[in-house]
Amino acid sequence: MTHPEFSMDNQWLPFTPNRQFRKDPRVFVAADGMFFTTHDGRQVIDGVSSLWCVAAGHNRRPIHEAIKRQLDTLDYATAFQVSNDKAFVAAERIASLAPGDLNKVLFCNSGSEAADTSLKVALAYHRARGEGHRNIFIGRERAYHGVGFGGMSVGGIPANRKVFGPALLPRVDHLRFAHDPVNHAYVHGAEPVWGEDPLLELETRILPLHDPSNVAAIIVEPVVGSAGWYIPPKGYLKRLREICDKHGILLIFDEVITGFGRLGTPFAADYYGVVPDMLNFAKAVTNGVMPLGGVVCRDALFDAMMTGPEHVIEFFHGYTYSGHPVACAAAIATLDLYVEEDLFARAGKMGVALGDAMHSALRGLPTVTGLRTLGLAGAVELASIPGAPGKRAFDIFLDCFHQGVLVRAAGENLVLAPPFVVEQGHIDQMVSTLAASIRKHA
Repeated sequence: MTHPEFSMDNQWLPFTPNRQFRKDPRVFVAADGMFFTTHDGRQVIDGVSSLWCVAAGHNRRPIHEAIKRQLDTLDYATAFQVSNDKAFVAAERIASLAPGDLNKVLFCNSGSEAADTSLKVALAYHRARGEGHRNIFIGRERAYHGVGFGGMSVGGIPANRKVFGPALLPRVDHLRFAHDPVNHAYVHGAEPVWGEDPLLELETRILPLHDPSNVAAIIVEPVVGSAGWYIPPKGYLKRLREICDKHGILLIFDEVITGFGRLGTPFAADYYGVVPDMLNFAKAVTNGVMPLGGVVCRDALFDAMMTGPEHVIEFFHGYTYSGHPVACAAAIATLDLYVEEDLFARAGKMGVALGDAMHSALRGLPTVTGLRTLGLAGAVELASIPGAPGKRAFDIFLDCFHQGVLVRAAGENLVLAPPFVVEQGHIDQMVSTLAASIRKHA
């Protein structure tokens, strides 16, 4: 199938069934506010912030103008041995938002690069302290930490790992998936209270198996995002912090999805009252307009590596586009917009409205087996079609798209995570469209 505006012969689409897409193209050519315009002239509401990125809504002029000014001033400068002014300003702004003594920012270009960067920092930090034997990482089942080999290794989504097994890091273990579908299938803006300790296995099996003195870091998403918005049990992250402190293990929060306001606070670390040793970010830091990611590290990690002759590089890592001046200008303007429009607080407020609407309209529908909402995001879980896992959710995703609403299919889940500028009318449209499609495909 071809179109006058473009040919589909050359692009290989990521995380997309390409053969199906060619039969039913879903191509955006414009966006404004809460809506996309498709290649065939239809309006589609962005119910997922374009993969958690566009928190402030589309086509925000202050961000665009900042990019244009930067292009007219300094388009690019290498990040090796020199830097640029906007990178320092963006780093200061991001560090000022981060909790505790998370003050040192290593820039990269994406969440995947942030995950791999944080793992490398962990190894280098322990080596600098004379504990280079700490080289084991612990991730979590069904976690997503990008598509670099490090991130895939600590990640726990089987489909992302199975083809690449021989190249994954060898010294990695995984925590159990922290979700109870029997007693806590339905969660609405609260932390589920478990009757057992979900971290008991970590202390009684995983750490003794490897010896905690060999473990470099534990990496988790505070809320499991890509797999379908799974909310941690009450006290889980604080307990994890205590265990890491007890054994000298670094704790990494992957906040590529939860960072910059999704829970109504700057970071999920603030929401849960836990300060990690490193915090990975990307996506909403530039409103999705320019690729930018990074890792915010505690001062002690930076200080431990500032040894040796001053002319010698302390940490052999970085990217050609680390701290790109145009991306950093976009980040500064985006962070300004969040403050000026109080968008983090707005996300918290509208998150309650989204959760209320989803639980009211979707709970009890045929094939619905669970529903989880927290902050400005929610997921409805469906019973799978025997022999065709994920097909029901994918069919509903397609149907909603053709009805004018972009939702996200994640396995057996359908996720809504709209921009923070969402209005009640948008929520009603998204949820009613999703409810009708679930009934249709029961």
